[in-house]
Order: sequence, then C-alpha cells, then structure tokens
Amino acid sequence: MSAPLKFFAGNSSQALGEKIAESYGQPLGKVSFLRFSDGEFEPYYEETVRGCSVFIIQSTQPPVEHFFEVLLMADAAKRASAKQVIAVMPYFGFARQDRKDKPRTAIGAKLMANLLMASGVTRIITMDLHADQIQGFFDVPVDHLFASYLFIPYIKSLNLPNLTIATPDVGGSKRANAYANFLKSEIVICYKQRSKANVVDKMTAIGDVEGKDIVLLDDIVDTAGTLTKAANMMMDMGAKSVRACCSHAVLSGKAYENIENSGLTELVVSDTIPLKQQSKKIKVLSVAPLFADVIHKVNSFESISTNFVF
Repeated sequence: MSAPLKFFAGNSSQALGEKIAESYGQPLGKVSFLRFSDGEFEPYYEETVRGCSVFIIQSTQPPVEHFFEVLLMADAAKRASAKQVIAVMPYFGFARQDRKDKPRTAIGAKLMANLLMASGVTRIITMDLHADQIQGFFDVPVDHLFASYLFIPYIKSLNLPNLTIATPDVGGSKRANAYANFLKSEIVICYKQRSKANVVDKMTAIGDVEGKDIVLLDDIVDTAGTLTKAANMMMDMGAKSVRACCSHAVLSGKAYENIENSGLTELVVSDTIPLKQQSKKIKVLSVAPLFADVIHKVNSFESISTNFVF
C-alpha cells in the first residue's frame, strides 16, 4: 500500500500547484513562510506530513530564492517524519550550467543536485532539462518528462500544409530531429555565433525554408533574442509562416518586446513558469494534467512510459 500523498507548492508555482492538485483530485496542502526583515525566510507546514509522500511543487525562476525554498521545504518535511519527499520541479533552474564551458567556472546544475539530495529529496520530477545528462547528476530517481506530450498534438491540430521543424541553434538539433521524424517533416537548423550570453552576433540557416510553415523548437525562451532573430531571418528567406514552441517561458529583459516586434505568428509555451504579462502572440498549454498523471503513477508504482510521445 502506498503512503498517503500530500501536495505543497512554493511561492513561484502556487497557480500551477493548484492546477496539478486539482487535476489529481486532491487539495493543495497549506504551507506558510515566516519572513524576517533582512530577507531570511522559514517555511513551515500547517498540517501533519508524518508518514506521507510529500510532493513539493516549485519551478525555480528566478532561481536563487525559489530553489532555496525547495531546499528548506524538503528539509522541513524530512524533519517532520515524511516517508518520502519528491521535488516536482517543472522548470529546473541552473540547468544551463551543466558543464565547464570555460576555465574556472562552476557546474551549477551539479551543485543544485547535491543540495537537493542533501536536503532530503528522494525523487525528482521535472520537464525538458536543458541538458539530458543532468539526470546523471542525481543519485535518486529522476522522472524527466517532455513538453512534446503537449506540443505534438498542438502542432498536428494546426494542419500546416508545408510543415518544417527548425531549431534556433545546433544544440537543439537532437530535439528537432525527434519531432521531424515523428511528424514526418523536413528539418532546418540555425547556426549562431555569440560573443557573450544572451547576445547573438551572426546567424545562418541550414536547410530549405522558402514557402514553408516553420515551427521552431527550444527548451528555454529567455530574452527571445535568438528565437526572434531566427524567425525574422526565416521570414526574410521566404518562409510562409514561423511559429515557435518553447517549454519554459523565462521571458526576461526585452523578451515581450522582441516577440511582439518579430515575424513570429505565435509562441507556444507551457505553464511551467507563469507569464509576467499577457501577449496576443503567446499561447499557453498547461502541464498540470501530465504532471498529475505521472504523480499518480509514481505514487502507485506504475510505469510512466505511456507519458512519452517518443
């Protein structure tokens, strides 16, 4: 028999936490945060978690404070005799720091993995990690879900006559190839050169875009500089339309302005991160039913293989 299950959400994912709990058919538990004048905070559960499987729902954007919330909530649950503590992190912050890409730099994703395990987390459920190898940074099970579960049906529903899958950079070619193979479409890869983070100097496209209905794929849309530059370039090259599907809508800096002024027909994102403002060009698909179903299967020791499109 599985342990009693309880859901709790951190401050960055209250709305998503409520949706997941509702999709599961169980209320969201009550957790409060005592805050001191210097910014220090202390979470505490307003109900017992003894002997329970505690699911802490929290995307970590901006990453520092919200990541630390997860750590303190996990520690509090462990010290309150929870049977197991599962961190449900739809967006895993610091995932872009998955390796040393220059001398004397940190591997932030590995450090975050170590901290989560030290806090008492016994399992991770996440979506579209920036780098697949991050799963290996953990010594606990990691359920790595994919937004393709949402995006594939949506792309099919568009019935685009000349569908072509594209990626805004070479790093996303594996993802784009998987979509293209599944949808039996052509593929275009953009090659970009950066001088520094969030700034693209040059970009070229490899593949035929003229007359095509392009769907760009990426895991994170941050400033949207790369994405909109790719969309504008493809429209200039004769594309019929350009859309984008991105798992995590970080959307910092001038992202909304970049999107509104771009050649994108629409940007489709999940609700792993709440939008800071509304935009006619941005469509949001909810991950709540997917996460609720996976949580049910995890708690009842069932396979989650049916929750993957490819």
